[in-house]
Amino acid sequence: MAPIDGRRFLQDGTAVLCYNIPSHVAHTPRAREESVAEPRVRVRYAPSPTGSFHVGGARTALYNWLYARHTGGTFVLRIEDTDRTRYRPGALHDLLEGLRWLGLDWDEGPDAGGPFGPYTQSERVALYQEHTNRLLAKGAAYPCYCTPERLSALRAEQRRAGATPGYDRACRELTQRQIAEYEAQGITPVIRLRVPLEGQTTFHDAIRGDITVSNRTLDDLVLLKSDGFPTYHLANIVDDHLMAISHVMRGDEWIPSTPRHVLLYQAFGWEPPVFAHLPLILNPTGKGKLSKRKEKGPDGRDYLVMVHEFKQAGYLPEALFNYLALVGWSYGEQEELFSRAQAIAAFDIGGISKSPAVFSYDKLAWMNGVYIRQLTLEDLAGRLEPVLARAGIIVGPSDALRVARLVQERITTLNDAPALVDFAFREPAEYDPALLIQKKMTREDTLRALDAARDALEAVEPFSEQALEATLRPLAEALGLKVGQLFGAIRVAVTGRTVAPPLFGTLELLGRDEVVARLRRAEELLARQETPYRSPDTGN
Repeated sequence: MAPIDGRRFLQDGTAVLCYNIPSHVAHTPRAREESVAEPRVRVRYAPSPTGSFHVGGARTALYNWLYARHTGGTFVLRIEDTDRTRYRPGALHDLLEGLRWLGLDWDEGPDAGGPFGPYTQSERVALYQEHTNRLLAKGAAYPCYCTPERLSALRAEQRRAGATPGYDRACRELTQRQIAEYEAQGITPVIRLRVPLEGQTTFHDAIRGDITVSNRTLDDLVLLKSDGFPTYHLANIVDDHLMAISHVMRGDEWIPSTPRHVLLYQAFGWEPPVFAHLPLILNPTGKGKLSKRKEKGPDGRDYLVMVHEFKQAGYLPEALFNYLALVGWSYGEQEELFSRAQAIAAFDIGGISKSPAVFSYDKLAWMNGVYIRQLTLEDLAGRLEPVLARAGIIVGPSDALRVARLVQERITTLNDAPALVDFAFREPAEYDPALLIQKKMTREDTLRALDAARDALEAVEPFSEQALEATLRPLAEALGLKVGQLFGAIRVAVTGRTVAPPLFGTLELLGRDEVVARLRRAEELLARQETPYRSPDTGN
């Protein structure tokens, strides 16, 4: 959006702003003027589309969603996009897709509509300007003509003097003559809140209790920028009031701003909502905030931090939902696994911790594995198909089902599956023929075992797990081998690996023709070797 051209005029001795508003902004639907008492809970998640959807933001959205669903209230999605310098194309799509993937639906929002729209702040600019004029008219706000250069120099001087940087209120008591002089210079002001210089401001936090600050420590925050766009502070308060938001649950980084927000509510003559500031999420070391950028942990692994990264890494939305709910909230004594319905039934603000919560990737991985094992084979197969496809393994529903059966007990994430079964869809990688020779076996023992197994598998009917097991176990005894010796040789022959998914499921997945062909190639490979291989465990 192009900057809005600002022009000011004086009315009854008070500076009031008048703007030339683009047509797509000026004629948006009006939100309600005054709040109406609402018996139901109304909460909102109000992200800014300035980057990818972070798990910290996902937890905030989750807690608001859970509280709305627990109380039978309303969950509002509002897009706070007035910071045009940080706006990033594609961020909104990433956010919406992440919310939907986690199963967090909204009752009102940009695409859902609702009685208090529009739900995108860039479409509500005229509304914020109107409310700013109300504050100017009653003397609760004032124009500030300080240039960025002056403010930068002021902060530098304050730091040199060892003082806390802040605005010195140079424009707070300008005369009409001084205002007229600035106007004549063509300087476009920002609008600041006139914060009381004496007394204290107290607000109640539903998690932390009463919080009190001295008004002398608060600066006169900017409400409206010189381009006509609101700051977060103004837009947030106006929207929360006009949208009848009853509870504001947000990160605890907003605690220092909340006294200013309370003063802004008071300036408008409005009742503030209930505040609940959520605990910080720490990285796995517990020594710092979970970054918004990908970083490496002490073990060299990347810490995933964006919701789409967890999706791409093969985590289930059910598992991430469950885990995020526990990052700062306790479901119950010793209970860590719960359904969406159980979380809704149990969630309460009183259960949210005051203390920072450590994000444990190990615990999430464990939980994800549990959820994978709880899926039906059909469900798991459907989720595995696109994962396998990304790895270059194209399978139909029947093969996907066989893969699901093979890997379900062995994977932690969906992305673990391709590496376990790729042998079934590609020629096995070259391997050392010595791997075919099992403990206390010779090359000749191995060749005889592979030949017998090939003959037996050519004849078995049907070529199913049960029939294969019923054929190969007696064969081991007939050959005078332990089942582990025979099965180990067959496993290497058909997979090229010493470790693979369960043997009989592996054989069924490969199919009779491929198994027989791979056994024959293994025999040929071992027979061609000039050195008579022996197992290192034979002692011969």
